[in-house]
Amino acid sequence: MTQKQLANGICSQSMLSAIENGTYTPNATLLIRLCQRLDISLQEISLAVDYDISDDSNYNQTLVALCNQHRYAELREFLQQPATLDLIQNDEQTQAYYYYLAIALFNTQAQLSEVQKNLKLAIASDGITSLKRLSLVSLALVKVVHGEVKEIPQLISQATEKWQTLPYEENLNIIYYLVAMIHYKLGDYPTASRWINEGIAFVTSHNSHYMLANYYYLLAKVAHQSQVRDKEDVAQQRSQIFTELFAEKVYDDF
Repeated sequence: MTQKQLANGICSQSMLSAIENGTYTPNATLLIRLCQRLDISLQEISLAVDYDISDDSNYNQTLVALCNQHRYAELREFLQQPATLDLIQNDEQTQAYYYYLAIALFNTQAQLSEVQKNLKLAIASDGITSLKRLSLVSLALVKVVHGEVKEIPQLISQATEKWQTLPYEENLNIIYYLVAMIHYKLGDYPTASRWINEGIAFVTSHNSHYMLANYYYLLAKVAHQSQVRDKEDVAQQRSQIFTELFAEKVYDDF
C-alpha cells in the first residue's frame, strides 16, 4: 500500500509522512482509522519468541502458527494428541508444553483447576528461566481473574526476584506488563502505573519496542480510571503510534 492509498480519505499524504517520521503526533481517532485501514488487529498478546516443545521443527512451527493466530481450541487439541506428547525430550520442552496447554485451556473456558494445574507443572522445574517467570505471573493473573488474591504477592515476588540475573530476551518485556495488569484488575492504579513506567523503562533500555503499544494502552486505561485525562490522552496516542509503526497487536480485552 502506498502512502497515497493509506492516507486517502483519512489525512493528507504529508501528514502521514510526518507521522511515519516521528515529527507529528496525531490524535487517537486518526491513528485508529489508519490502523483499521492497515487491518491491524487489536486483540491478543503474542510472545516475541515462542518456546520449543520438541526437536521436531514441524511441530514447533505448528505451535507457533496456532498461538499467533489465537486458534486456542485447535492448539488445545494439538497439544493433547499422543503424538505431540511423544516428541517432548527434555525439561525445557516439558515446561513449555505445560505453559502452552494452560494458555489454551484458559482461553477455551476450561476449569480453573485444570489451568492452574498446568501452570504449576510449568513452574515445577528448578532454576528461574524467562518461561518460568511468565508461568508464575500468568498463574497470578489467572487467580486474580477468578477472585483468588491470597497468593498474588508471593507469585509476583517469585516472578520478579533476582530480575537482573537473566540474560535479556524480549519475552521478559511481558513480565512488568502482566504485573501491572494484575494491579489494574485489583483496582490498585498507583501500583499499576508504577509497574507500567518501570516496564517502559526496561523495554527502552534494551533498545526494544516490543510491548510498548500495550504498555501505553494500559497506561491510558489506568489514567482513565484515575480520572487523569491529560495523561490518558497522551498514553492513548503513544499506544496508537507504536501499534501502527511496529504492527503490534494490542490486548484490549479488559
